[in-house]
Amino acid sequence: MRHQPTLSTKLLAMGTAFLLVALASIGFTLWVTWKLEGGAAAVNEAGRLRMNMLRMVLAQQQEAPQKFAELAQRFDRSLELLRTGDPARPLFVPWSDATRAHYTAVAREWQAIRAHWRAQPPTREEALARGDAFVTELDGFVQAIEEQIARWTSGLHLFQLLMVALAIAAAVAFMALSYLLVLNPVMRLQQALARVQRGELSTRLAVEADDEFGQLTAGFNRMAHALQASHQDLERKVRDKTASVEEQNQRLTALYQLSALAADAGSLDALTQGFVQHVRRVAGADAAAVRWSDEANQRYVLLAADGLPQSMVEQEHCVVTGACECGQTQAQARMRVIPILPATDMQLPHCREAGFQTVISVPVQLHQRLLGEVTLFFRRSYALADDTRELLASMARHLASSMENLRVAALEREAAVAAERSLIARELHDSIAQSLAFLKIQMQLLHGAVARGNDGARDAAIAELDTGVRECYADVRELLVHFRTRTSDEDIEGALRATLSKFEHQTGVPTHLAMSGQGRPLAPDVQIQVLHIVQEALSNVRKHAGARRVELRVQRHPRWRFEVHDDGQGFDPAAVPPDSLHVGLGIMRERAERIQARLTLHSQPGGRGTRVALELPPPGADDAPPAAVAAADAGQPITFALPDSPT
Repeated sequence: MRHQPTLSTKLLAMGTAFLLVALASIGFTLWVTWKLEGGAAAVNEAGRLRMNMLRMVLAQQQEAPQKFAELAQRFDRSLELLRTGDPARPLFVPWSDATRAHYTAVAREWQAIRAHWRAQPPTREEALARGDAFVTELDGFVQAIEEQIARWTSGLHLFQLLMVALAIAAAVAFMALSYLLVLNPVMRLQQALARVQRGELSTRLAVEADDEFGQLTAGFNRMAHALQASHQDLERKVRDKTASVEEQNQRLTALYQLSALAADAGSLDALTQGFVQHVRRVAGADAAAVRWSDEANQRYVLLAADGLPQSMVEQEHCVVTGACECGQTQAQARMRVIPILPATDMQLPHCREAGFQTVISVPVQLHQRLLGEVTLFFRRSYALADDTRELLASMARHLASSMENLRVAALEREAAVAAERSLIARELHDSIAQSLAFLKIQMQLLHGAVARGNDGARDAAIAELDTGVRECYADVRELLVHFRTRTSDEDIEGALRATLSKFEHQTGVPTHLAMSGQGRPLAPDVQIQVLHIVQEALSNVRKHAGARRVELRVQRHPRWRFEVHDDGQGFDPAAVPPDSLHVGLGIMRERAERIQARLTLHSQPGGRGTRVALELPPPGADDAPPAAVAAADAGQPITFALPDSPT
């Protein structure tokens, strides 16, 4: 882009041009004057030659030859001076064709006169005649010089007239340029300032050049624009401020809605499912997920998801900590924006396969403990603003508090149930258990007393009483143990192992526990019911199965499932008396109904064993109706299930 010269450059150029013209004019005048002075000196020197010629004519007739020779030498020096000139005097001949021709004729004539006079001294009349002829030739040379000087003088006069005209033109040009370059821009600025003072803030000037006045014009335009913006943008700033307040209100509303959700949610499923939908809507994400982390921070289990492909939900149901960018360790947990690049090596490339370009990981922490994380998925590049970052952090803190409140509420329920059962156990221990123990002792005493009578009838009756008393006492003691059972905060595996170990110690029957899959832990109250159902199943094995081995299989994913297998004699469920079914399986049915689970019994006589299966509802099925009992035909399993589930 070509730039026009600045005003300083223009003025400097004008001044330099005027200075150069003046210097050139002065130099030319001085040079011409110097030439005229040199020509005048040459005329004087030529006049000296005329006088020297007359003196030599006289010296030829009256004086000695030495005097003539001296005058001749002087004459030669004058001729040589006219030929070479002397800049110091100054003296030089203004050479032209006429002056050169006359000078050549004078020099030749002088050489001829001197040669003739040396060869034969002339007579007086002859010398005078020859001298007059030489002087005439010399006068022609002088006249040629004077003509040349006259021409130089005429040229000088003409140049002076030209300089006068040039000075006039320069003055006019200077005034015109001053008006165009200085006065007119100043007037335009003054007029624009007057309009701005009258309130015309839209006044603008065209920037016609990039010199100093162009910069001043641009500065004036910026000043006018700033004034107009400050005047006109006041309403816009008010609207922006109002929008900012509205945005803050929306964030407060989002937090309020989250608090309301946490207050209304009765389970972890309802809380997390509602949270992912809410946080996805607030953040404008394409998908959202909430993952739970165990206390040791070894894995992340998917609690709820919204917008994720079903394949991705299945593939990332359980993620080992550190296996993916999302599964952060507790020491490095922080909010991160993770770009999904095509060339990035990833252990779990499911996000890239699903078309997501950006993932935001928000840790869910409470009191320096990592409970899980919230993951937001975007199918575009997403930059996390500071206000959005603060909002997501606040929502994550609310989620952590709500999860902890649910856990505390479950523990409180468990504590209440445990306290009630402890009370019942104490009552049983203090009344029924002691009574049965006393009855047992009395039966032994009766056996000894009656032994002296009818031995057969008395022995049979006493044996039956003794057996009944022992079984009743064992049942009461087992019930006491069941009432006092506790579970861990997170995993039921420890309680199951303790139960199997106790069973193995009491019966001598070997047991095996098989755990498979990864899933989120059961609520403490659900753990208690499951553990009691398993204990009831083991109690039935101890009483009736005659098994040589018992196996407990536990499956965590996609839903919790517990199966108690034994290799005992088995039985026909259809042939069991109703009363016995009511006492044994009825208790298990009631516990299954409390946790909305499905209880299934598979058994056949002939040593094929028995399998009792307890299947919990999938996540999100908390609002399902209670389980019901369905009796199957002979040889078919007896199932306690949801009405809309297959039996």
